[in-house]
Amino acid sequence: MDAVNLLGFDLQGLAAYCEQLGEKRFRATQLFRWIHQKGAWDFTQMSDLAKSLRDKLAGKAHVTALPVISEHLSADGTIKWLFDVGQGNAVEAVFIPEDDRATLCISSQAGCAVGCRFCSTGHQGFSRNLETWEIVAQLWYAEHSLRKRFNTSERIISNIVMMGMGEPLQNYAALVPALRIFLDDHGYGLSRRRVTVSTSGVVPMMDRLREDVPVALAVSLHAPNDALRDQLVPLNKKYPIAELLQACQRYLEKAPRDFITFEYCMLDGVNDGPEQARELIALVKGKLPCKLNLIPFNPFPASGLKRSSRERVQAFAELLIQAGIVTTVRKTRGDDIDAACGQLAGEVQDRTRVHQRMLRAPVVVQASPSSTPSTSGS
Repeated sequence: MDAVNLLGFDLQGLAAYCEQLGEKRFRATQLFRWIHQKGAWDFTQMSDLAKSLRDKLAGKAHVTALPVISEHLSADGTIKWLFDVGQGNAVEAVFIPEDDRATLCISSQAGCAVGCRFCSTGHQGFSRNLETWEIVAQLWYAEHSLRKRFNTSERIISNIVMMGMGEPLQNYAALVPALRIFLDDHGYGLSRRRVTVSTSGVVPMMDRLREDVPVALAVSLHAPNDALRDQLVPLNKKYPIAELLQACQRYLEKAPRDFITFEYCMLDGVNDGPEQARELIALVKGKLPCKLNLIPFNPFPASGLKRSSRERVQAFAELLIQAGIVTTVRKTRGDDIDAACGQLAGEVQDRTRVHQRMLRAPVVVQASPSSTPSTSGS
């Protein structure tokens, strides 16, 4: 029987595991703290654990990080790690330091099966879901390696966003224990307001998350109507905008924040015109408490899309703000190391042929472009 990686257990799971070893459940709390609060991996260093437990763990369990393939440091302080998850697959995690927070962007899948047109990860296709320990290992490595780098015992990472590679809600079984580890006071002790799950709109799993671990929610909207969103976010064909907004309304009943964040990637000549802004206003104003986060598109050759001009983004934002909708324009971070939003590609052994399907499905140009019309396809 293979040794188990203890990074994959939330506290309840670790307590059950300790019981299987014939140990008291309270030992799990001690072990959990050693692993997550102190970054310990060597059981012999865990001085307050009973020697009987340490001996049992030595033969049956381990605490092992993902192998790091590469690390890239941006001029703005952003750090991107490429982690090896085996069988030719690798995933990326990104550390984003700011004045008032330090955020880690974590991956949940090797690749992504949703296939959003503007996302580099989606163009890589999909290989497999990550296991819970592989999700948690990204935080475990980042947090404790950064403490060593900055020579501190204080917690560094204050915020988690599940916005890396993959659709988190399509890996629900592994996601939930990981979230519980992030939130546990004996683990990383993060507030539910500071842990965000981003989804392209997997409606049934949004309802389950509301009941199981209601953290902050960010929804990848990117279009104000079904015709355009079908083109940009194929999952919309299964869960159209009306269903998605109803799920958002239900989620707010138990959410740690009193609004939903909508992510909206600004694509030149596609979704960035005044007509789209007015449609967005009609969609949410007075109906759903929300914040619109406008994201500058980070171009990559296979997309066939262009970034909206700064002037066009500003004009779009002003229409929303004038209508009383809280609107921000995301500051691009780490784009010099391909660590910005939509740029995480990693290495994926695609089992879905999603790239070929994308090439056969051109995007409909809807807005009046600020320059030459941009279409999808290569």
